[in-house]
Amino acid sequence: MNEDIREDIKKACEVMNAGGLILYPTDTIWGIGCDATNPDAVKRVYQLKQRTDAKALIVLADNPVKLDFYIDGVPDIAWDLIEATNKPLTIIYDKARNLAHNLIADDGSIGIRITDERFSKELCQRFRKAVVSTSANVSGEASPRNFSEIADEIKNGVDYVVQYRQNDADKYHSSSIIKLGQGGQVKIIRE
Repeated sequence: MNEDIREDIKKACEVMNAGGLILYPTDTIWGIGCDATNPDAVKRVYQLKQRTDAKALIVLADNPVKLDFYIDGVPDIAWDLIEATNKPLTIIYDKARNLAHNLIADDGSIGIRITDERFSKELCQRFRKAVVSTSANVSGEASPRNFSEIADEIKNGVDYVVQYRQNDADKYHSSSIIKLGQGGQVKIIRE
């Protein structure tokens, strides 16, 4: 990992540890991020996106092992899905815990994606906590597929904008989303 990326990760972690918001590249589209355990930071994300907190946000983690800390009773099928997928997959789990209360949906669920992308994986490893990852757009507007499509309102509304991948013109896409219910129920939310 080169020095520029290390410096970006260091600054992003400092900002999140202080309760701030970051704009960063993920394994899918660019995201607005913060400490997923800090309710005040999460509230700022909702405000920036102009979104009601009735619509839960998702979080990123760097390793499936961490799921047990954030979910009370990870369904067995989750491990198989994570292992079998070859593209970014967000799984919505019941019984979320150890996260900001305003991050968790009214039904107690949370969406978590295990990232394998270079920057976001290292960011999660260094931060040592789950990181909020919500599309870098105002609610209701199109999700930006690369940095150049992010509105100035979002760029100016965060405390730190990661430099890595800003010049990448590739068009990224949102993750697939699956909800795992009680008794092994699997519901596809977004393919």
